[in-house]
Amino acid sequence: MFDVGWIQLCWPDTPIRVGSTVAVVARHYGFWSLNACRVVYVVDESVAQARYGFAYGTLMGHAETGEERFTVELRPEDETVWYDIYAFSRPNGLARTGFPLSRRLQKRFARDSKKAMQLAAGSAQRATG
Repeated sequence: MFDVGWIQLCWPDTPIRVGSTVAVVARHYGFWSLNACRVVYVVDESVAQARYGFAYGTLMGHAETGEERFTVELRPEDETVWYDIYAFSRPNGLARTGFPLSRRLQKRFARDSKKAMQLAAGSAQRATG
């Protein structure tokens, strides 16, 4: 989901559990930004359907103040896989000044993340199929 070319997760092997801290390094508009986040909850619903994911909250110094949740769900009735990103935020600092550009970056990330998940799911299906 973070394999989009202009974003790097620090560190990708960080365990997905409440309290884990990560940072996202993004290259955009001619400069780099570092945005720290902490996992605030984990989604693990395997009873009725398989739904897994996590949410992180932004930390001080992040370009935004808010939370972002990522989930992947397998729906057994039709065997489709759903990927969902839910976010709410307010811009901080420079992001506040460049609000339209900040929102454009968020939309770009959502689009690119979706493509990355489609590629990853296709690779997994080819490996098991």
